[in-house]
Amino acid sequence: MTESRVPRRRRFLVCEPRHFAVQYAINPWMSTGRPVDVVRALDQWQALVDTYRAHGHTVDTVAPVPGLPDMVFAANCAVVVEGRVFGSLFHAPERRPESVPFEAWFKTEGFEVQHPESVCEGEGDLVPAGRWILAGTGFRTTRAAHREVQEFFGVPVISLTLVDPYFYHLDTALFVLDDGTGMGDGNDGNIAYYPGAFSPGSREVLERLYPDAVIATREDALAFGLNSVSDGRHVFIAPEAGELAERLAARGYVPVPVDLSEFHKAGGGIKCCTQEIRESRS
Repeated sequence: MTESRVPRRRRFLVCEPRHFAVQYAINPWMSTGRPVDVVRALDQWQALVDTYRAHGHTVDTVAPVPGLPDMVFAANCAVVVEGRVFGSLFHAPERRPESVPFEAWFKTEGFEVQHPESVCEGEGDLVPAGRWILAGTGFRTTRAAHREVQEFFGVPVISLTLVDPYFYHLDTALFVLDDGTGMGDGNDGNIAYYPGAFSPGSREVLERLYPDAVIATREDALAFGLNSVSDGRHVFIAPEAGELAERLAARGYVPVPVDLSEFHKAGGGIKCCTQEIRESRS
């Protein structure tokens, strides 16, 4: 018998892919020889936004800037916890200018923003999960940034080492299904992840923290099945990740397929295009 899941309304920040293109190669998915269909990308992105709103979520937008083709990947711009914003300092020089319009947007909206001193790529590598933040390193975000994040938020940060270049960000290898109560009652929520993306020690950490996690195959991970967004009940997921969707459904989650395949050409998917704004619960 499956469990009954309860969704929680979320607030998301996105950026229209008006200037989306693959103009450089900074991960194994990217090839300047693969042209992007911008019209198709716009249609897919709009379908994602419409799907979020149809499920009761709030969606804000930041204006795209010419010359910043990866700005559509809004998750990389920052991580927001309890209404406080820790910004980004991208590893690739080509992406560093993206932090400026995102940080300006947050400041205009009245958020406190901290700019990192070390390389840090927002929710790409920093995944809030109840009482702690799961933090990826190995390809982009540095361990020094993990320490900065812990000092800024006062939340325990758990470092996880990524070892497969196809899963260069944590949000390509893991996502939070349910972030729990955060009340110290032992309900720390649950995750889905692909063990092969992590170092042996990091796999042991995840096994200890999440003994009931949903485990994905490499095939579903390569289909961007783990670059998903969950509201606690509905999981917005790549339609190609069929086996993972079945495993989620067996646990009582409701898979909501959304095709963002045009963005796979740049190594991104649903979560990459989605920044969650976690406001203060005062």
